[in-house]
Amino acid sequence: MTGPGKAGGLAVAWDHENGAGRQGEPLLFDTSVAHCARVYDYWLGGKDNFAADRAAAEQAIRDCPEIVPTARANRSFLAQTVQFLAAEAVIRQFLDIGTGIPTENNTHEVAQAAAPGSRVVYVDNDPLVLTHARALLASHPDGATAYEEADLRDPERILDLAAGLLDLRRPVAVLLLAILHHVDDEDNPHKIVATLMNAVPPGSYLVLSHPASDIGSEAAAKMAQNLNKIMAEKITARDRATVARFFDGLELVAPGLVRVSDWRPPAGSDAGFPAAIWVGVARKP
Repeated sequence: MTGPGKAGGLAVAWDHENGAGRQGEPLLFDTSVAHCARVYDYWLGGKDNFAADRAAAEQAIRDCPEIVPTARANRSFLAQTVQFLAAEAVIRQFLDIGTGIPTENNTHEVAQAAAPGSRVVYVDNDPLVLTHARALLASHPDGATAYEEADLRDPERILDLAAGLLDLRRPVAVLLLAILHHVDDEDNPHKIVATLMNAVPPGSYLVLSHPASDIGSEAAAKMAQNLNKIMAEKITARDRATVARFFDGLELVAPGLVRVSDWRPPAGSDAGFPAAIWVGVARKP
């Protein structure tokens, strides 16, 4: 698959094997509206974004300058936790929901470096991510990866699709990094997480990061307010107690539910960095 073609305010993502998208038509998406995956890509230094995404990302940086190091700390948390799960917890199956646009240290790269036979299913709902599926599918020959297009608000569909590659009778790591804040309270995000974790067996893990409403300054709140005016996906930051409920019935591993900068920080890192994201890793008993 190539990158998207541009046509006015629309982009066309072509699958050159099939000449079209999954439904037999080109994948069309509006590039005039900022999308969370592409804004995040910009903060990480990526190039797979459009003018509206860059404008939204820059507005966020003006409102809250710490958003860039916070986004990069969240990305580092992904690599740290996948390394822990593959190397120490002996997890060999990963369900990464809201994966976003590929960058360095993708889930399958980290997992398969530690355990080449690891199997990874990526899930996202942005058509632009679909155009990068070939990169995601560059698996180690001993393992396997797949990409599925689905929305987190439909966890049953995600589980059905994931079962095409993963054996849900064996432990699975469910990764929900910086995605649940795009699920409104009325869509019951806690029920979504419970549905996912109820479908996997004991020994499975939940890895979660979530923007905090009770860390940081008024700048972060202003940033979220302004992004909600211009992005297709709205942002709902949540406090520590609300984020802790996502782990109900699970056993948090040390150091528990903490700021992203405090989750097993490497020696010499800036542990005092006020990253406004709660993170945790928990095992299903």
